[in-house]
Amino acid sequence: MLPRLKQTLQSLKRTATISKAQAIKNLSTQIKKEDVPTEKLDCVVIGAGVVGIAIARELASKGREVLVLDSASTFGTGTSSRNSEVIHAGIYYPPDSLKALFCVRGRELLYRYCYEHGVPCKQVGKLIVATGPLEISKLNELMNRGTQNGVDNLKMLEGFEAMKMEPELQCKKALLSPVSGIVDSHSLMLSLVGEAENNGTTFSYNSTVIGGHLEGNCLHLYIVESKDLENWNGDYPLHPELVLVPKLVVNSAGLSSLALAKRFHGLDNGIIPPGFFARGCYFTLSSTKVPPFEHLIYPIPEDGGLGVHVTLDLDGQLKFGPDVEWIDGIDDVSSFLNKYDYSVSTSRAERFYPEIRKYYPNLKDGSLQPGYSGIRPKISGPRQSPIDFVIQGEDIHGVPGLVNLFGIESPGLTASAPAAAINVLLTGQSVLPAGMELILPSLVGNPTERTSLLSRHHS
Repeated sequence: MLPRLKQTLQSLKRTATISKAQAIKNLSTQIKKEDVPTEKLDCVVIGAGVVGIAIARELASKGREVLVLDSASTFGTGTSSRNSEVIHAGIYYPPDSLKALFCVRGRELLYRYCYEHGVPCKQVGKLIVATGPLEISKLNELMNRGTQNGVDNLKMLEGFEAMKMEPELQCKKALLSPVSGIVDSHSLMLSLVGEAENNGTTFSYNSTVIGGHLEGNCLHLYIVESKDLENWNGDYPLHPELVLVPKLVVNSAGLSSLALAKRFHGLDNGIIPPGFFARGCYFTLSSTKVPPFEHLIYPIPEDGGLGVHVTLDLDGQLKFGPDVEWIDGIDDVSSFLNKYDYSVSTSRAERFYPEIRKYYPNLKDGSLQPGYSGIRPKISGPRQSPIDFVIQGEDIHGVPGLVNLFGIESPGLTASAPAAAINVLLTGQSVLPAGMELILPSLVGNPTERTSLLSRHHS
């Protein structure tokens, strides 16, 4: 570390008691005076989850020079690898929402991509079940919503029809979605990374973006090595080891995207939505040679999630989850470094048994084993209505060359390709760059979909 930088860190310790906002402002002023290495470059994508990787791949395929930064030692260590690995049909989301539009189109693109690139996936189908008479009306609502969203081949089944398909199932009625499926998310991300790298993208792991400031209409990003951030004791404000000045910044940091955006000095915090975290645990089914189900089995959605459902992986392993546990008290550094509690307590299975037995009554005591957990980056909290994906460009926040992605939870995996296309096209600008409109139809559908997507972005 440079001697003057050491002196700066010592002097900054004296400011530890001031507010975060004032500390960031002081830091941006201090950086201008210090000999911190600064580099200009074309595009920076923050976050190497599936959406960030897909965006990098699209940018690189259009001739942009792309650097992807992630605090972890490899790609996809957060939400992208801690989910159900389901290819969603597009049933649950309000018509004309980004979630609905991206999911329906993304499903088609994802299946196509997997088949063309040898990524393991399987169209196993899904049954959404009503286990009591009061849930039937909700099932009908899902049927109508899915149809409005353009989901093909949905079919309402009587209980006996569904139970004939799945003898271990118990339900009053079920909604069959034949186009739902599963995918090997790691293989998908590995393929996308390979394509991005082949087109010149550089991936820099163990590199954490801790904030930035606006200077001359350019966003200056503050970078530190993750190992140095892990050793930080909080006694003084964080100081960057490198400053990057890109033409385009895509904040696709997932769980830390909100915390990071609040550390961009000069960005209006009023446009940043509130953030919430929902942990979900999964349990596997032990001592079963033959899985009891061949389809995905989903209950009626619950507050904060889609309910404790049955998911199959490509090896036939059955898992149940996730549940919803709202968590708080996450500081920025823990968020940047993905230092969440991902442990799964054996005692949590006590909550799973009664939920699962509503549709799988033959579940035996002691058959659930702790699997894994994941955290969902939400922008709506407990007992609040779900909120759509938020994709902010310059027209919303006024910062040239910055695109923020907030609340990219489920169906983010399914929707990753259209989300990438929209980011490439908008690149933080109100007007599409010359020639970029030519690639939109192949990525996000027909002209009607294009108009709808862009109007959603600008609304």
